[in-house]
Amino acid sequence: MVAHERKLNDSLHRRNLLTYQQDDGDTTSSSPIPSCITGNPIDDCWRCDPNWSQNRQRLADCSIGFGQGTLGGKGGRFYLVTDSSDDDAANPIPGTLRHAVIQPEPLWIVFSGDMGIKLRHELIVGSYKTIDGRGANVQITGHGCLTIQQVSHVIIHNVHVHHCKPSGNTLVASSPTHVGFRGVSDGDGISVSASHHIWVDHCSLGYCSDGLIDVILASTAVTISNNYFHHHDEVMLLGHDDRYTADTGMQVTIAFNHFGEGLVQRMPRCRHGYIHVVNNDFTAWEMYAIGGSANPTINSQGNRYTAPINPNAKEVTKRVDTNEKHWAKWNWRTDGDVMVNGAFFVPSGDGASLAYARATSLQAKAAGFIDQLTVNAGVFGDPSGRNGQGGVFPGITDGGGTITRGYTKGGPGGGGSDSDGGLFSMIFGSNTNAASAALRPGQVWSILFTILLNWYFSNHRR
Repeated sequence: MVAHERKLNDSLHRRNLLTYQQDDGDTTSSSPIPSCITGNPIDDCWRCDPNWSQNRQRLADCSIGFGQGTLGGKGGRFYLVTDSSDDDAANPIPGTLRHAVIQPEPLWIVFSGDMGIKLRHELIVGSYKTIDGRGANVQITGHGCLTIQQVSHVIIHNVHVHHCKPSGNTLVASSPTHVGFRGVSDGDGISVSASHHIWVDHCSLGYCSDGLIDVILASTAVTISNNYFHHHDEVMLLGHDDRYTADTGMQVTIAFNHFGEGLVQRMPRCRHGYIHVVNNDFTAWEMYAIGGSANPTINSQGNRYTAPINPNAKEVTKRVDTNEKHWAKWNWRTDGDVMVNGAFFVPSGDGASLAYARATSLQAKAAGFIDQLTVNAGVFGDPSGRNGQGGVFPGITDGGGTITRGYTKGGPGGGGSDSDGGLFSMIFGSNTNAASAALRPGQVWSILFTILLNWYFSNHRR
């Protein structure tokens, strides 16, 4: 049995060991546990509802950690993105994602079908917005990617963000009435600055020029949960600069994420602030997993750290450019973490209870449940961002366009069949067809070759 199958079967076995929280608050181990329950409090909050697609805004009630209470577009109208183009950052076309995110009122943004959105410049997201990719394969790539600046109450859920590059020195709209000149961006996947109540959940992120997620400039009340990070050097930055003391009040929760293959460092790299790293799966790293400077408080609870083969890179932690006589006073602790393949965490500080109280945002679950807590990390039904396939992004073209769907079975609602349109028809109506991208001859031959290889190996196993 392959490792992934063993891992999944173990998860299913462990699932039966968890107690189930009933609606009335009573906890029992004798009641049958619904198959949708994983013990992950975010997913268990909404995925068991077979009619979740008719009550999408319930997701806003499921946030946890320091970002709990993030509203996104709850209470606002739905905005259906029907156009994947991004031709004019200063005057976006109605129906595009860019047009949706700059509107002044709360919006819950959904997608009419699978889309490859290749941005020409950074996408400036306004306050009280939810980008909800459930039911569609939404890929955001290109220049600038997502900028969350001086806003609040933003939810980014169930989208791919990858291959983001620097852009700028151009005019970009940030509202229907304001167009401003933007300098050159860093090429982050998601950049959060001077903002609060931000929640990034169930996204897959990789291959960006700078960070995958940066949270800086006094941002706080942030939760980063259930994401899959892959193929990147500097994954996550929390805190702008060692000298930027306004970040001392920053509080960020990092929970139920899978830090997957091809990662090097910064999972996260912290400056100042209070960081709760809880129930994540760190598959490996090349340099280190958690680093920091400028006296951040780091509370690591119930994680699994699997060290790389390199004997010189077993340490989970790294104090960046700091003498031990200084960092020995920083409050970094490991509590209930599991260390695999020689991994080790170097704690520090005097264990000040007040500091760790400010760096605690939810109750950690036992690290033995990591497999089931993170089994759905990343985009639901992700055909490309998990299990060693992080580099496959079919259908992305220079001009944007749609992407052929291929993952609806077992999507967020569980079960389902593609014979009548799968999740797409469930959400947008059985008479609606998802657009599919036209395949070039080279793509056709590539697909046929892949099918042939799969057939060969399926019929010639020992």
